[in-house]
Amino acid sequence: MRSFNSLSFPLACAVFASAQQYTVYQPKNQVIFGGTALSSSSGTAAAAAATFTGAAAYDPTVLNPPPIPNPPIPTQIPIQLPSSGGITGLSIPQSGAFFGFSVEMSVSNQVLGKNSSFIQVPFLNLMANIVERAGWVQVRVGGNSQESAELVESLPGGVMLAKDTNNTSGPTSTPPLAYTNDLLYLMANISKLTNTHWYLGIPFFNTTPFSLEIVEQGQQILGDYLLGFQAGNEPDLYVSHQHRPSTYSQFDYFGEVGTLVQQIANDPLIQNKDNLLIIPSVQTTWSPESVWNTGIVQSYSSSIFSLAVERYPDDNCALLFPSLNEPVQNPQDIFINYLQHNASTGLIQTYVNSSAFALQNGKPFMMFETNSASCSGFAGISNSFGAALWALDWAFTMGFNNLTGALFHIGGQNAYYNPFTPPPTNQSTFRQWTIGPVYYSALVMAEALGPTNASQIVDLTQPGNIYTPTYAIYENGAPTKVALFNFVTDPSGASNYTAVISIGGDATGQSNATPSQVQVKYLAANSVSAKGNFTWAGQTFGNNFESDGRLVGNLDVQTVQCDQNANTCSVPVPAPGFALVFLTSAALSAVSPQSTVTFPTTALTRTANTIFIDPTMLANSNGNYGMENVRGATSFGSSGAAVPGAVLPGVLTLLTVALGAVAVVRRW
Repeated sequence: MRSFNSLSFPLACAVFASAQQYTVYQPKNQVIFGGTALSSSSGTAAAAAATFTGAAAYDPTVLNPPPIPNPPIPTQIPIQLPSSGGITGLSIPQSGAFFGFSVEMSVSNQVLGKNSSFIQVPFLNLMANIVERAGWVQVRVGGNSQESAELVESLPGGVMLAKDTNNTSGPTSTPPLAYTNDLLYLMANISKLTNTHWYLGIPFFNTTPFSLEIVEQGQQILGDYLLGFQAGNEPDLYVSHQHRPSTYSQFDYFGEVGTLVQQIANDPLIQNKDNLLIIPSVQTTWSPESVWNTGIVQSYSSSIFSLAVERYPDDNCALLFPSLNEPVQNPQDIFINYLQHNASTGLIQTYVNSSAFALQNGKPFMMFETNSASCSGFAGISNSFGAALWALDWAFTMGFNNLTGALFHIGGQNAYYNPFTPPPTNQSTFRQWTIGPVYYSALVMAEALGPTNASQIVDLTQPGNIYTPTYAIYENGAPTKVALFNFVTDPSGASNYTAVISIGGDATGQSNATPSQVQVKYLAANSVSAKGNFTWAGQTFGNNFESDGRLVGNLDVQTVQCDQNANTCSVPVPAPGFALVFLTSAALSAVSPQSTVTFPTTALTRTANTIFIDPTMLANSNGNYGMENVRGATSFGSSGAAVPGAVLPGVLTLLTVALGAVAVVRRW
């Protein structure tokens, strides 16, 4: 055993720079959400999973793409853009972090990390990808499992989170959760490495009184990385989920929020009492207007951070919960529903009044939870290339209609729709993560909106062109990007089309302003039914179990020469596919990382001789202190064993980011 004393900054640099990769330990015998404990000694389980584990996240079902439309789509689509002064119908300015993620609280220890000393490196990379393009990323930790979650001082075995699967509730069989504040420290450490900002939820199943420990400690530990707290998750479903009496109404919810606001006001441990709550997060049983009509926004305006709703376009609950006695939908029959622009434009109509109401009241309006279908999604749809196109069109539609953000849900191993999924724990030594189609959508949306916070969206889709939606993005009155979709699968090439883009010109009353060339990135696959190996500008996250969260492959940004005499740029769009057209070099440069910050790692279990830093030796000070008198060790059994519950100080965070590795790990 050897140890080192007084780890100064130069020595730290020498230690961390001496190796290209660092070991992160994986948890043993982790219980898969909705499944059973997988032992690392089970050769049979590992061998069976070599082709398919049986979990929904890796379901190999491939559907047939919908038939080619008849009549066929147009092969040429003109797009005329004013060169300055904006264009009629622009959205409000949107953040590049518009497209975020919602992590079911019960699987946060699988997705985020085991505890504050062990962070899932692929998750860091996935967040860093968004941050490099948008400047920051927003993530919610919550969902149904937040509603009865209890913050406790400690749990058996020192774990961060535990589920009581013997006492599930409601038709969704949600298990009660117990967790420690180490979950919050874990989130804080992720934020220091990736500029991730968070939403949490106040438990709403017991209101007499509310349990506010998550607010008290969340503010203290997360600081400015904390955005707000959800006050109730889908309260309009409380009756059907057996959490409120049958008489429960919008006015009862109004009263509960009032009680919550008063309890927060009286709590001396809650420092920030304003702009705190996210309400009402309803699904469809109550209309948003019926909640606004209670006067809740006007009554508690100073306490409200954002208005919010939750919406899935369909559900697969009949398959997941046979006790509902409802007919099970065939994914093949409804695949086409996700591959038409009117699916998104029809869905958004429910929220047009509410987005205007939010603007009138000076509040953001968020889609706080969404994805392709509730109850885990559909096999062959939610994990197909078609889902990537659908999610991207849905995000553009929400942004165009002045929603201010959308969080796409992650549900664990038994969900088809996950943007990303860690491997079953017993495969962590030879499997990597699975990146779903919806994550590609998030990456593209981050590039489409960029880091300026000035991007405004306009839907330019021509009437009847439901298979080829088109959008333009303006910044400070000038067009910077065009987004082009093609939902059709046609191997013959007959359904490819050309977008003919003109900027300025006689039709606008302005001088010709089409550039000499534009750059184009393509989101591509050979079919809307395709699984995995999608490419964004030639790069991919691979197939199931193949990604550490970093894009691989050669970047392919295509240059299209324009005809300035004709004032046109002709951009081809394949069937299927998506093209993001950068109209200026500055627009492309703004979302092109010059020196990508990633977190390479070798994920192993029960491995010796790995450097670690004891988090208890690091001042919990948001970076106010250095690393004086730090002791560390590289051998098992030393007294320097890491323990959870510490935030990385700024010097270590910056050093870690600069060198591209997670240096603080935990031994198992």
